[in-house]
Parts: sequence; structure tokens; C-alpha cells
Amino acid sequence: MTSKLNTVGFIGLAAISGFAATPALAAGTTAGTTITNTATVDYQVGGVAQGQQSASNNFVVDRKINLLVEEVGNVTTVVVPGQTNAFTTFQLTNSSNEVLDFALDASQIVGGTAAHGGTDTFDLTNVRIYRDNTVTGTVGSWDPGDQLVTYIDELVVDTAIRLFVVADVPAGLANNAVAGVTLRATAREGGTAGSLGAAITQTTGANTAGKDTVFADTAGINDAARDGAHSANDDYTVQTATLTVTKTSRVISDPFNNTTNPKLIPGAVVEYCIAIANSGGAAATSVVINDPVPGQLTFNAGTILLNGTVSGTTCNADGSAGGSYSAPNVSGTIATIAAGATRTLVFRATVN
Repeated sequence: MTSKLNTVGFIGLAAISGFAATPALAAGTTAGTTITNTATVDYQVGGVAQGQQSASNNFVVDRKINLLVEEVGNVTTVVVPGQTNAFTTFQLTNSSNEVLDFALDASQIVGGTAAHGGTDTFDLTNVRIYRDNTVTGTVGSWDPGDQLVTYIDELVVDTAIRLFVVADVPAGLANNAVAGVTLRATAREGGTAGSLGAAITQTTGANTAGKDTVFADTAGINDAARDGAHSANDDYTVQTATLTVTKTSRVISDPFNNTTNPKLIPGAVVEYCIAIANSGGAAATSVVINDPVPGQLTFNAGTILLNGTVSGTTCNADGSAGGSYSAPNVSGTIATIAAGATRTLVFRATVN
């Protein structure tokens, strides 16, 4: 019974010891590390202890090249036509077992399905890559304090960093236009701090006594598995206001018929309605309306109503007093016309 208990205790200690020896980092033992193991043999001859014998073995840990580029957030970047410094967010992780440099490339897809649906239909301008500055500025969001980069220098093992692809959006784009972008990173070796290292070649043939190299990366968007590179896609989607303007008029009264079946004779009051419908995917703001009153009409002071609604094709008199008149122009500003909404400017004038 004692022997059995001792054996169980030994196994338990061995298991605990083995667990404690497991490296905490996912990348494993650092490449180039020499691992030495020495076995010793003690023995006796005729009951007399003899000199201990030993033998050693050592090998060099080879280099595993592994990296991951991935989009952060898994949503499209919503932009408006003419926007500058629009950014998408990526993360680069060095899962190798050695500190490495990484060359970076941001490219645009040409047609085809974008990362979040829709078809790529336009190209961005002024495309560049920034590294997130985690000391100053807004961490996790692009700002002018981030570092403009073409490569990442000396990225530590098991470290993930944020990268931004920043670009300008052309003007005049339609609602839901899409531009797809790809960020690719390629592992590089050597080089001094502040310079990009050389391209890495995978070791071919049998294991050597030195530090061999094995590519362990998975296939990305535009790179193959085990090629020392990785890539991912993101996209920009235009959400803009699409405004349609409709202008109507109706006779309100005349000097003889008053409001019963009035006619457009001199002295008649005419009501104009300018309706602005937003069929786009984003709100239109600071919508400025100008309408010159014809010379055959006289503007009726105090009749401007802003931000009214329509019922079918009929303008409602439910706006708020506002706007201004500076002969011959009636003008007014509607602060916001939400996507899918219609708002109006209404005023009255008298036929001369």
C-alpha cells in the first residue's frame, strides 16, 4: 500500500512539474535558443561506487514564422462623399517565436464582393497606413498623432498592434457605393532598429544544426498558406443624402370668389411649396433654400413656414415660422432632413 501511494504521489508531482514548465507564451521557445540535456549514470563495482558517467545532447530551436492580420470590428466604415482621413482598423499580431519586422502594403480591390457585402465600385485616394499611438492621442481610433508607416519595426513576440488604413473619399459618389481595401503584412528578418529587415526564406530539406525557418501562417485574402505573409479585407460604404426637390403652387383666394373656387386673377393669393425629399441613407443637414419671387407677384410678409411635412403630394401648413425675405428672394434653412423624410418651405404671394 505504501508503494502504491508513493507511486501516485510521484505521478502527481511530475504532472504539476510538467505543467509549470509549459511556456506561457503562445509562440513558444524563442528561436535560436540552445536546449541542452545531460544524462548521468552512477554505478558500483563490487559494492564500491565508481566514477559517474554522463552524456549530453543539445539542439537549436528553429524559427516558426507566424502572423495574423485581421479586421477590427467586423463592420464597414461609413463615409460621406468628399470625406478626408476616413479610416478602417486592422490588427497585426506577431505569433512567431522571434522578434521580427513586417513590411506593410495597403491595396484596393478591383470590383467583386467587398468584405461586408456589396460590390466594389470606386477607388479611394491618398491611401496610407498608420500605427496607433498608444501613448498619446485616442487609442484605437486614428488621429493625427498616430505614426505614418510603411513597415513595423522589431515587433515583439506575441504582441498585437492596431493599424489604420487611412484614405480620402472622392466627391460625387452615390449612396451605398463601396470601396474595398486589403492590408497585407510580410515578415522580415534582421536589420537594425529603425530599418526594414530582409526577406525571409523558408528552410528546405532536412533539419540542420543551425536555426532553421518554418512558415506556419494560414492563407489570407491575397496570400497563400505558409508564405510568411498574411492579409485581410475591410471596406468603406458611402451613406449620403439624396435630395429631390419638388415645387408646387395653389391658389388660396381671389378678391371676388374669396376662398371658394378662387381663380388666378390679379389680387389672388398664391401659396408656393418647396418640398425636399431625402431618399438617401444619411441625413442632410444645413439645407439652405432660396426662391426668387417673380416680378408679377408681391411677397406676403410673415407667411414663410419651415420644416413642414407632406401628405401624399399635398404640402401641409404645419411648419414653423421662420426664414427671411430680401427682395426678390425668399430663403430659409432646414437644420436636418433625415433619411427617408420630406420637409418643406411654404410661403405666399399676391398676383399683381
